[in-house]
Amino acid sequence: MNVNLVNRGAATLSAAGLGLALLSTPAEAVDPPPGTFPTLAGACSDTVAPVLNAIGGTNLGCWGPLGSPTIQTRPTGCQTARPNGSSAAIAALNNDIALGTHCLDFAGVTRGPNNMSTNDLSWLRFARDGVTVAVRTDSGLVDHDFTTAELQDIYRCEVTTVDVGGRAIAVRPLLPEVGSGTGAYWAAVMGISSTMPPSCVGGAQEHDGRSLVNEGDLMPFSIPQFIAQVNGVATNRLGAADIRPVDGVNPYTQSLTFNTSFPIARDVYVVVETARLTETAIAAAFVGSGSLVCDDAAITELHGFGSLANCGSVAFTGES
Repeated sequence: MNVNLVNRGAATLSAAGLGLALLSTPAEAVDPPPGTFPTLAGACSDTVAPVLNAIGGTNLGCWGPLGSPTIQTRPTGCQTARPNGSSAAIAALNNDIALGTHCLDFAGVTRGPNNMSTNDLSWLRFARDGVTVAVRTDSGLVDHDFTTAELQDIYRCEVTTVDVGGRAIAVRPLLPEVGSGTGAYWAAVMGISSTMPPSCVGGAQEHDGRSLVNEGDLMPFSIPQFIAQVNGVATNRLGAADIRPVDGVNPYTQSLTFNTSFPIARDVYVVVETARLTETAIAAAFVGSGSLVCDDAAITELHGFGSLANCGSVAFTGES
């Protein structure tokens, strides 16, 4: 892992300390282990797949965007294209419901409903997430303190350079793939369209720091995903990425946990068919503060998320 100094404004965490954390914690599997089929199967965004797999054991499992082109969620049949992003995960769940194949039981996502014309699906809260800006560790931007207003100007193509110590750095804002919940959320905060962004905005793979190629490149990054990758419990794709404070607020604490005071924050969700909410396995896994996904604060924190007092409650209902 290429970790230099992880900057936190006035505070830093040494590379040696990060290396120790990485060596002491095994990397999290992208999918459930080959040949294992948890009771509840889900299509998930890469933000939430690692934590749900760590919590789930034999009870629930997530298939995220990384890996082979197809996934198999049951011992026989149930092979489908691997979804990439929250929208694709929700679409896969809806398709399974429509076909009645019972290959998927839930979707793990970072966005609420786009279509609220029905109550067919329910979004249940399970953790708190934040999104900040990532830059290269070897870029002058690593010493720059961004504000929300400045980032909005950059993503609207109204600001094209950032002054750092008297040197103007040409910036290139990047946005994850269409269908990414993180990309859609960041675009909304920036005041731009996620499907037709301004001309200066380039593309990136969600939470993959290797997308940052040039000194002036910057992209949104889930704070929990960054923490999970540093902790070695999510696939390491940091490359040279470092995440930055926004509006003077650090994205994580001295102990490398999510700073719940960070200004750009959101809940993340498990989506299930509303008609199945009372099923024993679904209710035990997702519904209420005592459910499986709400009952292990240590794993949730290790993966970089904040806990919720209203974990397991229905936030929204909708169609997709």
